[in-house]
Amino acid sequence: MFRETASGAKTDRPQLRRMLGKLAPGDVVTVTRIDRRARSTFDLFGIVKRIVDAKAQFRSLAEPWADTGTRRLMLAVLGGLADVERDLIRTRTAEGRSRAKDRGQHMGRPPSLTPAQQKEATRRRAQGATLQELADSYDRSISTMRRATRAA
Repeated sequence: MFRETASGAKTDRPQLRRMLGKLAPGDVVTVTRIDRRARSTFDLFGIVKRIVDAKAQFRSLAEPWADTGTRRLMLAVLGGLADVERDLIRTRTAEGRSRAKDRGQHMGRPPSLTPAQQKEATRRRAQGATLQELADSYDRSISTMRRATRAA
């Protein structure tokens, strides 16, 4: 019997690691609820895979569908849950990016020219400097200089 006192949200769970290392064919891993065993659907998928690979069974008391012994738990179910989780992550990430943009935060890589360099390059371009001359003087590509001086 293994009893984990660490949260399922933690990455280092010594009892889980010990239990997975001692699994033998025919063993049954029983949990009260799936969320007590895994940090995420991906984590659950990995844990169940290790259990099944050891020729053991996985069973959840609260979720009757999660029982590899009766073949009701199919990895396709976990795969479907993983897809839902990926969609949630993607949606939350997009919402976070949108909120950051609304606050005026810059997204993506930092500019390769400082605002002062950009202003100077734009002024020089307006005075007739070629993109190649600007690229050489700032040690940047022509494409970078074209983007930086678009207003000119």
